[in-house]
Formats: sequence, C-alpha cells, structure tokens
Amino acid sequence: MSTVPQRFEILLVPAHVEDRGGAAVADSAVRTAVVEATGRHGETGYPIYEGHGVRADIDPAAPTVEALLVDGRELDYGLTALVRPARRD
Repeated sequence: MSTVPQRFEILLVPAHVEDRGGAAVADSAVRTAVVEATGRHGETGYPIYEGHGVRADIDPAAPTVEALLVDGRELDYGLTALVRPARRD
C-alpha cells in the first residue's frame, strides 16, 4: 500500500498578503484546485498531480509544489502556490 497521498488541494494566494488578519489561508486564495496523482513523474522527479486546470509536480513528503502550470501557463508573478492535503468529502 502506497503512503504517497493521491490528492492535494492547491491554493493560489497573492504574495503581498502578509497579514491575513486572522483569516484562513483559503479565504485569501484567488483560486483553489483539487489535484489527483496521475501515476507519472515530472521533470523535477516528483509525482505529477492534475485537476481543475492545474498541473503540479508535488513533493508529497514536504508537501511542496515544485513545478506548476495553471491553465497551461506558468504562475503569474505575485502569486504563491500553497499545498495541503485534500479534505475527504
């Protein structure tokens, strides 16, 4: 049985947001996406996760986004990609 998570939630948050005033990170996100493991590895060597227009190479041990495409494009300057385990519904 694999211990590598099969799903993550990626949150795109404006980098300039330093003090969220007690708000949750999700409240500051301009976009979120639940991504699932594809079974492939990216050029970074980490597993590829895809979903909702987002493709990410994620280091599942950290968890950290190592590479990211949003709607087929690199992330805009001023945005930070955060990752957390996806909630189970």
